[in-house]
Amino acid sequence: GRCCYFDQFGIIRDVMQNHLLQVLSIVAMNQPRSLSAEDIRDRKTEALRHILPIRLEDTLLGQYVASADGSKPGYKDDDTVPKDSTTATFAQCVLHVDNDRWRGVPWIIKAGKALDEAKMLVRIQFKDMPNALFPNLPRNELVIQVSPKESVYIKTIVKEPGLSTNLAMSELDLTYKTRYQGVKIPDAYATLILDVLNGDHSNFVRSDELDEAWRIFTPLLHQIEKEQAVPLPYEYGSSGPESTYRFAEDRVGYKRTGLEYHWKAPE
Repeated sequence: GRCCYFDQFGIIRDVMQNHLLQVLSIVAMNQPRSLSAEDIRDRKTEALRHILPIRLEDTLLGQYVASADGSKPGYKDDDTVPKDSTTATFAQCVLHVDNDRWRGVPWIIKAGKALDEAKMLVRIQFKDMPNALFPNLPRNELVIQVSPKESVYIKTIVKEPGLSTNLAMSELDLTYKTRYQGVKIPDAYATLILDVLNGDHSNFVRSDELDEAWRIFTPLLHQIEKEQAVPLPYEYGSSGPESTYRFAEDRVGYKRTGLEYHWKAPE
């Protein structure tokens, strides 16, 4: 049952404050002076120190209910979960990195349970250009997929082949499994165990990184508890609360690129 662990902590403490914030720090950090563990962690901590504390108004909370067909139970249908639980199983937060490099660039982190896909990725969306020749088109994106299939691809607008002038969304794709055939990619735990044996601390969190993580998220967690924020319902197997994408667009202007487009990793 979930009551003994997850219901006491929720999705923010379980995934966002640690795992996702680490990914964000790697993307946001400046180039380290060297590849030594301390230089890398210095840069990660430096990036974290510039992140402003998260506010409740920049956060969307959700809790999954039964699937539309009733085949999958909701969170509170579990006998070990209190029927009045307001624990969030989904959260989306807008963060701001207040330094010269990233000031004005919004960062969105999102995590959830019982969603339509189990994946972890970084999506870097390029901003609209003023006076663009083709206005009102979906934005190009660089996507780094960490799991389940490691890949890097760029979603971009191209002209369809032939005599027409129709534009379509396509991708420039680097899927590791396809490009590096015959090469075994170790899983995350195998890599960490090897780092332990080699005495390499690069992929481990330092105490000052932990301090910054708590500084960023603690005000939000206290505000959620104080105001007794109630999460929005979303169906098991959906992409989260219905207002997920509207919230991101209203708060920071994020636009979902190509609603009709779905990238599929090569087999």
